[in-house]
Amino acid sequence: VGKKVQAIYLWWHKPVIDKELLQSLPNLKVIANSGVGMDHLDLKLIASFGVKMANAPHAVSSSTADTGMALLLASARRLVEVHNISISPSMDYCEADILGVKVAGATLGIIGMGRIGYKIAVRAKAFEMNVLYHNRTRRKVQEEQAVGATYCKKIDSLLQQADFVMLVVSLTPQTHKLIGKRELELMKPTATLINISRGAVVDQEALVAALQTGVIRAAALDVTSPEPLPRDHALLKLKNVIITPHLGIKTDKATYMITEEAVENILAALNGLPLPSEVLPS
Repeated sequence: VGKKVQAIYLWWHKPVIDKELLQSLPNLKVIANSGVGMDHLDLKLIASFGVKMANAPHAVSSSTADTGMALLLASARRLVEVHNISISPSMDYCEADILGVKVAGATLGIIGMGRIGYKIAVRAKAFEMNVLYHNRTRRKVQEEQAVGATYCKKIDSLLQQADFVMLVVSLTPQTHKLIGKRELELMKPTATLINISRGAVVDQEALVAALQTGVIRAAALDVTSPEPLPRDHALLKLKNVIITPHLGIKTDKATYMITEEAVENILAALNGLPLPSEVLPS
């Protein structure tokens, strides 16, 4: 059976790709991933077997950008907290001190201005936000002007100015615990951290401490480390945190488009053509 397999479509990191599996599939030509992040794969190991790799960046970008904005808005207006109050048996009036923060006119700092980050900037402009961004490479001036975004060469400058900080980076050795105690302390005490990238991009212990002591106002997380968190984890006990279970790409249309994009890459590999979304080991 192993000799017949020429392609693997990974859905939610399954199956696990290790040396034993690769050795058992001598005619494997391509692995197509259902999403953008490839941090669960040993790219160099896979490439050493002559196997090509592809992700699905086009299919997921809009849904993930929507998730980022949904978390921003939900946290700003304390939607989860007030929903729980609204449905509680004891509610007879709305507390006057349950105040959210205004989104229009606020500053959004986007860390990672790739395809998803840019779509978030487009959405933020529609909400009349001021947009700052930090990225390894600066966007073209026309692209910046189209969304009213200002480039911050240093991440510290962005952290000090932003009312909302949104993480949209890939998980790499360079971005592992990119946001730690020092970075959180640079943020405004009224600021919110939103993570739609990977849980390990944030030092979670430092984040818990920052949320408990008022170093930052709130956090909204679509990703954690691990997923799901242990049921006794401190993040689950805080009122100023919203956690969703890696919803990023989970819409009906996005999942269909991801499969289409994966099939397109698989067919290209099997026919000896260039892969539209090939990922090379760095």
